[in-house]
Amino acid sequence: MKIVIIAGSNRRISSSTAMARYVGDRLALSGHRVELWDMHLQPLPFYDPDADVQTEAVARLSDLVAASDAIVLATPEYHGSVSGVLKNALDYLDGDHFSGKMVLCVSSAGGAVGVSSLQHLQAIVRNVHGVNCPEWISIGGDQRRFDETGEPFQPSVKARVDRVLNTFVKLAGLLRS
Repeated sequence: MKIVIIAGSNRRISSSTAMARYVGDRLALSGHRVELWDMHLQPLPFYDPDADVQTEAVARLSDLVAASDAIVLATPEYHGSVSGVLKNALDYLDGDHFSGKMVLCVSSAGGAVGVSSLQHLQAIVRNVHGVNCPEWISIGGDQRRFDETGEPFQPSVKARVDRVLNTFVKLAGLLRS
């Protein structure tokens, strides 16, 4: 299965991007083709619905998401919502990119959990006709620590990620068939 992950942080060192990379590594180990779009390394211009020409970066992201079988959206939680750079990227995409595809939402928050950002992401996914995974990944506080290999320090976080990814992949496969 081809899975695109959009890491929606603009930070150089971001726990939501670290989680996105870890999720990508776990999915790749299971035999899936994974492409990570890191908003810090691959920024997009501000969305302009009146623009006549798409930039190369926007066209590439659009093509990646359109060709994917499933999507992972990862965000830090800023002021109770998704990051601006992720929302900006999602504004370039629509139902042609998401319709009928399983979408997993991932959040990293400075507090205990990032539930508000996950709820906002799920509302966006519904509005572009994607299918929200009934599970999500939210890390906060001490759960946001990763070792030098990119793995979460806490075994409970690793176990949760594996459990969520099993559900995500299973449901994404059912939607594909």
